[in-house]
Amino acid sequence: MIAAASDTGTFVPRLPFGDWIESFIDWLTATFDAFFDVVKTIFEGIYDGLDYVLNSPPFILVAVVLALIAFWAKGTKLAIGVLIGFIIIAGMDQWENAMDSLALVLLSAAVALLIGIPLGIWAARNDHVSRVLRPILDFMQTMPAFVYLIPTVVIFLTGPMPGIVATVIFALAPGVRFTELGIRQVDSEVVEAGRAFGSTDGRILRQIQIPLAMPTIMAGVNQVIMLSLSMVVISGMVGAGGLGNDVVAALQRVDVALGFEAGLSVVILAIFLDRVTSGLADRSPVAKALKAAR
Repeated sequence: MIAAASDTGTFVPRLPFGDWIESFIDWLTATFDAFFDVVKTIFEGIYDGLDYVLNSPPFILVAVVLALIAFWAKGTKLAIGVLIGFIIIAGMDQWENAMDSLALVLLSAAVALLIGIPLGIWAARNDHVSRVLRPILDFMQTMPAFVYLIPTVVIFLTGPMPGIVATVIFALAPGVRFTELGIRQVDSEVVEAGRAFGSTDGRILRQIQIPLAMPTIMAGVNQVIMLSLSMVVISGMVGAGGLGNDVVAALQRVDVALGFEAGLSVVILAIFLDRVTSGLADRSPVAKALKAAR
């Protein structure tokens, strides 16, 4: 193995990509330090507000409200299951951590969708943009999740902010891809009919393409939220808080009990978020029409 490495070094000069990226991050941090401080203050303020709303009332009140959301999205069975699941989380003394993680997921997923959905619409309407975005999104999806934490820690230090930024980057791609896919799948004859009646491109987008693409877009929303949850847990390594802290602590101490309790809480949160978003997707007029036609 040593000889092979030596032979490679003889024929291929070392490419210091890592050094270039490190220099770029150092320049970015030094140049935009004031801007990053403002962004950090804003996002941590929003996170603190969400966390206060979820953690300050009695846990049973928040659990009932979340169960009612599940009932509205999917029905009685999910609502009962969600309520039981949240009571189990509270019984394991993981309620505060779970709500910290939920606040991080909601904020990160919202930012990822606010960026991803417009980018997906732009890519669907412009082939040049689509070709530029495709390799970037491929890179973002294949890069190991832990790698995103390194530059964000350099820029924002430890705490919730590096976790939020890393989560947004990690979870962004499905929002863009599914939005583009959904809009591109809309029947071109329907779009041409809208143009024949004198509709502008903006009106066609709002009243034809987005409504017809909504089931696919909602599938992207679901994936963004699921990826956000997984990254929020990993972000416990940089002190982002929530269930990730206990997962990391359990790993460091080889504490099976703590690891299982934190992991089970993550699973319950994941089921709640997944079923609610899929239920909301089923409530769209297009999804209802497709279901009725079967």
